[in-house]
Amino acid sequence: MKLQVGDKAPAIMAMDQNGQLISLDDYKGSKVILYFYPKDDTPGCTAEACNLRDNYDSLLAKGFKIIGVSADNAASHQKFIRKYHLPFPLIPDIDKKILNDYGVWGKKKFMGKEYNGINRMTFIISEDGIILKIFDKVQTKDHSDQIQAEAD
Repeated sequence: MKLQVGDKAPAIMAMDQNGQLISLDDYKGSKVILYFYPKDDTPGCTAEACNLRDNYDSLLAKGFKIIGVSADNAASHQKFIRKYHLPFPLIPDIDKKILNDYGVWGKKKFMGKEYNGINRMTFIISEDGIILKIFDKVQTKDHSDQIQAEAD
């Protein structure tokens, strides 16, 4: 089943890169930018993370919190965060539970080959847990502009 705008966001109960429990319920009262990306420290994923980092304060000022999710492990996330000074948590979803719950794990094509992987997507979740917007065509270098254009 594919998630749609207006659906209740699937629950998240997972550890972040430092072993701190993250639950979507902890973010009630804030809008959440839940972004899914293929791999730590790759060009597109780095551009996206750094764009969100560079615009973090303006996103916070508009009431957003940011959570990133990929299938990388906690050590990889810690290194990625340290290297690029990312101010938001990253969830290592190694068992792909969250990826599957949000429908971002699936068929991809690259250079004519088809394989399973993480489709880069962002979900904007309301203060009360409802999906407000789904970005399936993420502009990695301008993602915060994409988000803020929808938020205004």
